[in-house]
Amino acid sequence: MTTYDTGMAAEFHVLSVLHRLGITANLTLGNQKAVDIVVIRGSGDVVTIDVKGIKGKTSWPIKDQVSSRSHYYVFVSFLGKIDDPSVLPEVYVVPSTSIRRLKAVHQNSGREFIQLRGLRPKSKRYRDNWNVFL
Repeated sequence: MTTYDTGMAAEFHVLSVLHRLGITANLTLGNQKAVDIVVIRGSGDVVTIDVKGIKGKTSWPIKDQVSSRSHYYVFVSFLGKIDDPSVLPEVYVVPSTSIRRLKAVHQNSGREFIQLRGLRPKSKRYRDNWNVFL
């Protein structure tokens, strides 16, 4: 399984949940993009989503983040069991305006990332927070 496959699996999982909730959502096309899914809630009311997927339980790289009240990040962790469709991924829906205070920076490389262990204590706020799209 490649990183591309993991990303696609995460995007389709998010798209599936949104449609199950009756939300009009569309996948955007392209390989290098900041918007993976567009949600249309009403006339002129559009929300964009950047989906980040990982196979394991560590962290999601994040760079060039968008900060807007109408943009969200959805972090999907397949918990090391991406090849087992009976295991649901752990999902966190985070407003882009909250990313700055959640991200960590690698001391040596300067790379920015969001840690799964950093999101778990905030589960009540972000875990399966699909209602923000309704």
